[in-house]
Parts: sequence; C-alpha cells; structure tokens
Amino acid sequence: MAFVKDMLRMWAHSWKRFISIAMITLLGVAVLTGIYAGCRDAFRSTDRFFDAQGLHDVQVLSTAGLSNGDIAALRKVNGVAKVQAERSQEVTFDLDGRKSATMQEIGTNGIDQPYLQEGRMPKKAGEIAVTRKFIRDSGKRIGSRLTVTPESASSDTSDTNDTNGADGTNETNGTDEAPSFPTKLTIVGVVLDPQNLSNPDGYSAMTSFRSTATTDYTFFAPSDGVTGTLYTSATLLVKGTAAESTFDESYENTVKQVTDRIDGTVKTDRQKARRQELLDAGNKKIVDARAEADKKFADAQSQIDANRQQFNQQVDQIVSMQAGAAAAGAATNGANAGAAAAAGATTPQLDETTRETMRETIIAASPELTQAKQQLDQAQSQLNEQKASTEQTLKTKENELKTSIPQVRWYVQDRQSLGGFSALKSDLDSIQSLGNAFPIVFLLVAVMMSLTAMARMVEEDRSLIGTYVGLGYGRLAVASRYLLFALLACLIGGGLGLIAGFLGIPAFLLVVLQGMYVMPGLRLEYDWLYGSLGIALFVVGVLAATIYACVQEMRQTPAALMRPKAPRAGSRILLERIRPVWNRMGFLGKVTARNIFRFKSRLIMTVGGVAGCTALIVCGLAINDTVADLGIKQYRDIYQYDLMVVSDDSDASAMRTKVASDGRVTSSLDVRIESGDLTVAGSGDGDSGKAGSSGSESIQLVAVPEKHLSNLGEMVTLQPVSSGILGTSGVGKTGSLKLDDDGVIVAQSAASALGVKAGSKVRLTNGDGVQATAKVSAVNRNLIGSDVYVSETYYAKLFDSKDAKNTKNSKSSKDSEALTWNAMLAKLSGSDASQTDYAESLEEDSSVMKAVSCAHMADSFKFDLMGAVVALIVALAGGLALVVLFTLANTNVSERVREMATLKVLGFFDREVHHYVNREMMILTVMGVILGLPLGRLVGGMLTMALNMPSLYFEVEVKPLSYVIAAVATMAFALLVQLFVNPVLDRIDPISSLKSVE
Repeated sequence: MAFVKDMLRMWAHSWKRFISIAMITLLGVAVLTGIYAGCRDAFRSTDRFFDAQGLHDVQVLSTAGLSNGDIAALRKVNGVAKVQAERSQEVTFDLDGRKSATMQEIGTNGIDQPYLQEGRMPKKAGEIAVTRKFIRDSGKRIGSRLTVTPESASSDTSDTNDTNGADGTNETNGTDEAPSFPTKLTIVGVVLDPQNLSNPDGYSAMTSFRSTATTDYTFFAPSDGVTGTLYTSATLLVKGTAAESTFDESYENTVKQVTDRIDGTVKTDRQKARRQELLDAGNKKIVDARAEADKKFADAQSQIDANRQQFNQQVDQIVSMQAGAAAAGAATNGANAGAAAAAGATTPQLDETTRETMRETIIAASPELTQAKQQLDQAQSQLNEQKASTEQTLKTKENELKTSIPQVRWYVQDRQSLGGFSALKSDLDSIQSLGNAFPIVFLLVAVMMSLTAMARMVEEDRSLIGTYVGLGYGRLAVASRYLLFALLACLIGGGLGLIAGFLGIPAFLLVVLQGMYVMPGLRLEYDWLYGSLGIALFVVGVLAATIYACVQEMRQTPAALMRPKAPRAGSRILLERIRPVWNRMGFLGKVTARNIFRFKSRLIMTVGGVAGCTALIVCGLAINDTVADLGIKQYRDIYQYDLMVVSDDSDASAMRTKVASDGRVTSSLDVRIESGDLTVAGSGDGDSGKAGSSGSESIQLVAVPEKHLSNLGEMVTLQPVSSGILGTSGVGKTGSLKLDDDGVIVAQSAASALGVKAGSKVRLTNGDGVQATAKVSAVNRNLIGSDVYVSETYYAKLFDSKDAKNTKNSKSSKDSEALTWNAMLAKLSGSDASQTDYAESLEEDSSVMKAVSCAHMADSFKFDLMGAVVALIVALAGGLALVVLFTLANTNVSERVREMATLKVLGFFDREVHHYVNREMMILTVMGVILGLPLGRLVGGMLTMALNMPSLYFEVEVKPLSYVIAAVATMAFALLVQLFVNPVLDRIDPISSLKSVE
C-alpha cells in the first residue's frame, strides 16, 4: 500500500511530464485519425448516396446509338445485375445568351436516379426537374416555364444515311428513331444529379478547361412524352458492388471483370451487328427509292405513250382522209361513173413506207403537229435522262454505302469517367495521403520527447529505485511505476485525441468539403479498430522509450543506484580548440557553449524536436505556396497564349472568321483539340514508364498543323523534364523541346501520375474512341491539365484506318480525310480584364463552343480544400512545437536544479538566472530552426509523390516569407515557453536543492 501511495505521490509531483506526454499523444492521435476520419466519413456518405440513387457502375455509349438488340446483349453479360436503356437529347435555350442543356430521361429501372431537393419529381409530359445550378443562374423557380429548341442534327445528311458523329443521338435508320423530348417545359422540382455532386452555392475546388463537349445544364424528364426507339446510352449495375465501397480497389476489380467481358466478345459482335443494321437500312432505302423511282418512271412512260398514241391516231386520220380524197379524184377522171362511186366508198390500202412518208409530210406541213411531236420527243428524252441519272445515283449510293457508314464504336466507361466522381475521389485521396504521411513525424517526436521525459523521471528517482530494489521489490514492479505513468498519459491523451480526431478535425474538413460538394446524409462515424490502433501505436512507442529508460538505470546494483550519479568527466569541446574565437568569449558564453555541446543527448533531443516541428510548419506552408502559384505558373508562364477558342467541327470556319473579324488577335495558331485518354498497361516489359505500372488519365489531345509545328513554342512554353529522386524532377532549358513526327509530347502532370518518361510506349484514345500505341518523345513541364501534343503527320499515322499519309503534301490528301482545326490558340491585345470580357462575349456566339481566358484562369484557380488542410497541419505543428519546447525546457531545468541553486548562492539575481538558462534554450532553438528550414523544404519536395492527383503536378515552391513565418513562429513559441519556465526557476530553494543525498 505504501508502494502505491508513493507511486501516486510521484505521479502528482511529475504532473508537467504527464501533461507533456498526454499532449504529444493527443496531437499525434488527432493527426493520425482526424484527416483519415474526415475523408472516410466523406467516402462512406458518398458511397451510401450512390447506392441509394443507383449510380451506374458501367456506362456504354455508341457512335451509332444503341438498339434493343444491344440492350438485350448487355443483359446477358455475366455479372450484370441491371441494365437501363437511357434516352437523352441536347437542346438550347436563351438565358443571357445561348445556353445548352441535356434533356435526360429519368430511368425506370432504378439507375442514376436524381435526388429530390425541392418540389416533386416530374411525372407528366412537359414537366422537368432541374439542378440548383440552373435555378441560381436563371433566377427561375418551381412553376416557371421554359421553351427549348432541339439542337440540329449533323449537317452532313443524305437520303440513305444520317450520322451524327460521336454520340449518334440524331442517327436514324429504317426502324429506329432518335430520341425526342417535349419543347415546352414546366419546372416542378429541384434535384441533385448523382453524377455531379459539385456545390453550385459553394466555392469551386478548381477551375480548368476539361472537356469541349459538355452542356451547361441537365434537365430531367419523365418517360411520358419522350419518343424514339434509339437509345443514347446504357447504364449497368454490377452484381456485388453494392456491398463494396466505390472508392476501394475491390470495387474497381469487380467492375473491371464486367467491363473486360463487355470489351471482349459483346462489344465486337454488337459493333458489327449495329453497322450491319445501318447497312441493311441503307440498302433498304436504296431498294425502296429504286422501286418508287421505277413506279414514277413507269407512270410517266405510260402517260407519254398514251399521248403519243393519241397523236399518232390524229395523224393517221389525216393520212386516211388524204388517201381517200386522192382515190376519189382519180375515179372522177375515169369513163365509168359506177366505178367512181365504188372507189369513193372504199379507202385505198397504203404500204407502211408510203404511210410513214405521208405522216412526216403531214406533220411537217402543220406547225401544230410539229410542235406536238417535239413536245412528245422532248418529254421522252427527259424521262430517259432522269431514269439514267437516277439509276446512276442509286448505283453510286450502293457503291458508297459501305464507306459512308463508319465503323460503329462502343465506349465502355466506369465511374472514373464521371468528372464529378473523379474530382471528389482525387481530392479526398490527396488529403488522405497527407494524413498518412504527417503522423509519422508526430510519432517520432513523441518517442523522442517521451524518452527524454521518462529518462529524466527515472534518473530523478535513482536512489528511490535502488532502495526499492534493495528492499526486495522486483525490477518489473519498480518499472511499473513509470510504465503505468506513461501508459495512463498515453491513454488520456489518446482518448482526447480520438475526440478531436473523430469529431473536431472531421467536422472542420467536412465543412470545407460541403462548400465544394453536396453530400446528402453526411454524418460523423467512429472507427473502433482504427482508433484503437492509433492509440496503440503511440502507446507502443512511448512505452518502448520508457522501458529503454528503465533498463538503462536498473542494470546497476541497488548500492550503485542509491548513490548519487557521478558527474560527467570534464572534456573540451571543439570550440575551445579555435583559440581566436574562444579567447574572445566571456565567462558566461563559455559556460553556455560547454553546457550545450557537452550534453549531447540533450542537444540532439532539443535540436531534433525543434527541427521536426519547424519542418512540419515549413512543409505545410510549402503546400500553401505551391497551390497558390499553380494557376499563375500554368496560365501565365507555361501557357503563353491568352485565349483558347474551341468550336464544333462544322463551325470551325465560322469561329475563325468571327475571331479574326473582332481585331483583338495579335497572333494565333490553329489546332485540333479532342478529349481522350492516355493509358499505360502494366506489362513490366520496359515499354512503359515503370515496369508493371498501369493506369489511365483523361487528356486533352492537341494536334498541330504540320506547317506550323515551330509555332507551338510561341504559344506554349516547351521545357523538357526528367524524373529525379524522391519524386523530384529536373527542368530543361526553355525552347529546347520541339514537336516532331517521331512521337508525342506528354504533359508532366499526366506523366508523373502514370510513371511515363521519354521513350515510353503509351496507348492513346482520340475523340472518336480510336486507340493507338504511341511513342513518348518527351515530357513537357505542365502543372494543370493533361495536354498531349501531336503533329498532324503522327496523328494520321496513329489514328488513320488506312496507311499513314504524308500530310506535308496536303494536296495529296483527300479533303474528307484532312483534320478539321476546331480550335485556336491566340494572343490578345488589351488588359487582363478586357481579355476576360472578350472570352465571355465569344461564348455567346453560336459558332463558339468554349472560350477560355488564361488571365481569368490564373486569377480564379483555387484549391480550397488543400488550403484548409494546410491551415490544420500548420496549427497542429505549432501546437506540437509548443509542447516539445515546454517539455525540453522543464526537463532542462529539472536536470540542473543544483546548478541553478549554486548560481543563486553565488549571488545571481533571478533575471540573471533566467538569462543564463533561457539563452541556452534559445540557442538550441535557433539551431533547430536552422536545421528544420531545409529539412522542411526537403520533406515538402517529396509531396509530389504523396499528392499524386489526376491532371495536377505539384511543383513544390517555398517562398522566403514562409521560411520567415516558420522561424518566427518557432522562436515565438520558445519565448512563450520561457514565461512558464521562469516561475519554476524562481521557486528553486538553494538550501534544499544543495542538500547531499547521503
């Protein structure tokens, strides 16, 4: 019982150490669990929402639309739980200029169901539900009416085949009709699209040019009033995915098994079958057209024949009359009157030659008959020409049918292709990666401080330990006094850390997240396993340090323990050997220098602890500086152009004419921009950037005209980059990189995420879904977006179905096979504000699909979630620095109580004692800051590996002001600690402190 009372008394006396260990554990557990818990809560709530709304696992699109046969084939795929055929139509309407929207049919099979936020779901034809973004932009409300206009079909139409390019939504054949929605609409509800959780009322995580084919809004309509048997897409749910988290690798593997099956035989067979349907429909149209033409020609021929027969009858009557009259005249000149009478009563018989001669004579003698004959002959000639022309046209169409109908292509996509889903996942993954990295530093500092505190605590009880051991107490029982002390401090600190980690920090992160995304049903949850492991990790570390401290002392005999520890033998320090410096130092300076460098353990602990905390602060500020400069570096340094304008292929010429007529462009470059994919297969054969690496990245494929390859460097800064150690990269000389016909130039942001380097082989997918294996000739410095630059010749070599063509001699290429330059990179005159206004005005033009001002992008780029995490990390690092300095200062004082008492006996005033002790701590703090600043920069430079996000490369930069802030903050914490240490020095009693242990 006395042992326990003494133990409790010892614990109460060491309350400062207890608080230090508890606070370090609190901060460490909070960092370890807080960021993880915030991201996990967001992941779980989003996953529950996706399951409740039936967000599709797989989406299938086709360049020719999907038929009932396609849907039936998808239902038969092993592993598919549900298939929903969807119809949609792009429409336009007037809302402060021309705006576009996608009319989306609400599925009846429970897939991709919009989440009702206000009003009710549409049920009747003409009723729609809109997103909150539309309500905010338009100022309309529930009950408002809206009239839309369907976007026109492709301008390239014919009698036998109608194609609409990429999506096939306006393509029809003999039996299928494109979807058609009502045009007079009434808003009855406000919904959240599960495919896009972006918060329109909050702040945007980032602003960048992603795709050239998205519409401004989505309108949801019921099946009532929707016509057409051709489907825009098919959405699928995969068996077993509802029980898995959509953000886990197991979910991706389950979905991939199904997509691989679809990509295998189903995709190929249905592409061929669908094209054959289009061919059959075209042939049927030709047959029907020939039959209809033959019928019309037959009717016309019958009419001409009837008219000619009537004409011939008239002429024959005249011929008969003239022949009869001639015969009667010959009879009156004869001798027998009876013979004359008989001759007058009978028409003479004429041979065919004579009759034909008389016909021609009669027709030639009569202008009316001549004109009638000419009209009949002309009609016959025109009919013959029409028959020949129609037949030739139909034969030509028969010959051209196979070439005019392109190969049907399917696009099999998973949730990663959804911009809203991939943005949310990449944001949370990046924050979670930080949450996995920073606790390591906290753990190391916690172990160091625990070792320092507990070693001093054991050393202070040295004689008491010897007494207990001498009285027969076991070493384990004696050590338990300190082990239980450390364990209790860890458990209390860890418990408070769990409260902060699963409530405080997640609540803060989720407030920031909800400003970026709408996540219904979001709630805070506790993870017993992770929380317990978090505490256990720090408990093991602190107890290990305590055990080490106990073992170091208890190895001695009880007699040795009960005697005071012999002072360390005096020794010279290195500075004493530098006579010019040492001789000019004062007495207190020499004492300070000896105290600092003779006690190396205290030196290492103090400098290491302060350096670690300073490095954390610098690292956090490095993230902030890096993110703050991303937009400026990308849109002002890398992109030299001021404006990017993109149009539809059919409007490309009109777009260039519009921009040229405005007179704002000083120089420009016509290019072709397509949204595609870059894929690296995990083959391990050395062709990819990394052996065994794999992954896919959405890219912006930029094709450059062959004659203007050298002009690309005037619009985009071309700088080759190479991979360095620890995720760093080396940047080459500006202008040393040229685009040629030997490969593609890949943006650094995509190359870093996929492990691609110069010489790698990658698989590119262009805007039409055509895939080709390309060689990477170089990696270009690029921070935002994933641009891939390709020459016109290399593009033709990669994606032409026939042999590559020499596009340098463009006259030899067929017009139908030449690239359409659907975009323009331009430099503008005027201020940044005027350039932004000009880009906004261009978007209102009907020929412009998208206009992007680099000045606006540079000013508006934000990454608010990362900024919030940086603020959190800097605050926690500052708290850790304060606790570390407090622990070290108190340990320093407790070790030197007799020394401080001696100084007081020698006549030192309290202020002089303060200065004597605090000067050592300030020097050690300065040494820690000097070491921590470059260490923070080194750790910050490794963030590129941790923050591996799609379409973003973090080119780490630390501004001088950040170094100053980190140093000043650490020094301020050191001064603050002095305010707590000085009263302790004042309370030292020289008499009791200098008593001998014996």
